[in-house]
Amino acid sequence: MLNPSVSPGYSLYLCGEKKKDQPTLGYTKTKPAYPFPPSHLPMSLSKFTLPIPQTDPPRSPRETLPTMYDLPSEDPEEPGLPDEFHNLQPQLLSATLRLSRYPADQIFTGTDLNLYYDIRHPLWHKRPDWFLVLGVPRLYAGTDLRLSYVLWQEGVSPFVVVELLSPGTESEDLGETAPQSNAPPPKWVVYEQILRVPYYVVFDRYRDRLRLFVLQAGQYQEQPLPEPRFWIPELSLGIGLWRGSYQGIERLWLRWYDQNGHWVPTDAEAERQRADAERQRAERLAARLRALGVEPDEL
Repeated sequence: MLNPSVSPGYSLYLCGEKKKDQPTLGYTKTKPAYPFPPSHLPMSLSKFTLPIPQTDPPRSPRETLPTMYDLPSEDPEEPGLPDEFHNLQPQLLSATLRLSRYPADQIFTGTDLNLYYDIRHPLWHKRPDWFLVLGVPRLYAGTDLRLSYVLWQEGVSPFVVVELLSPGTESEDLGETAPQSNAPPPKWVVYEQILRVPYYVVFDRYRDRLRLFVLQAGQYQEQPLPEPRFWIPELSLGIGLWRGSYQGIERLWLRWYDQNGHWVPTDAEAERQRADAERQRAERLAARLRALGVEPDEL
């Protein structure tokens, strides 16, 4: 069953039609599902054609539709492949994500992972720099690490998408690329109109600028940011720019903060904070003992 309530504004498109109820899923050998001949499909996809009669009870989408095992997990010719910053920044976002409203095994974060969104064109995908999905198992089917995120198998759209601007992808990231006929839609169109991602975050590290877009009445509206931070009430967390050192690199980083405005620490930072607090406690105790004429080292 689909669960659109997990991600506000979510709806699933299947075979070009918006389905209000659970869609009928399946393939037959009579009508090609793709805009290119079967010979151009990966071998793992050539077995799928649309639509097949449904059984009673209906068969699972994992039996009738392509899964992550059937779809490519990377495209070496895609622009904007990760540099070092694109590796480190998503790590910090995941390391500081602390969601009190959702159990850890019902949260998935993806980094530079293919996100397949259109069963009519099963090879069309986007590759967000970082995204958060709520209400799906941490592991695919509860057992496997994900190779890709396949929307028609997962049934839940991302709740937050983060893009880190690169010179080669800036126009598409900011919705300045016009859709082309017979070509995959740009990121902006996919996030806003197909996936309907509620929160779209864009960080330009070259200009140290954070921009945040909220889906309102079906369209992204940029939010004014008097300070480079934004509160997301559904998560009980905010996201903003923090200047500090992460992995030994001093710069502005994107990370999460709590309801008190404090930056959520990574596990390593929390351990250092605990060690510092213990050291300070020991120093205070030693000072009180010396005030009483007792040398702590002699105890």
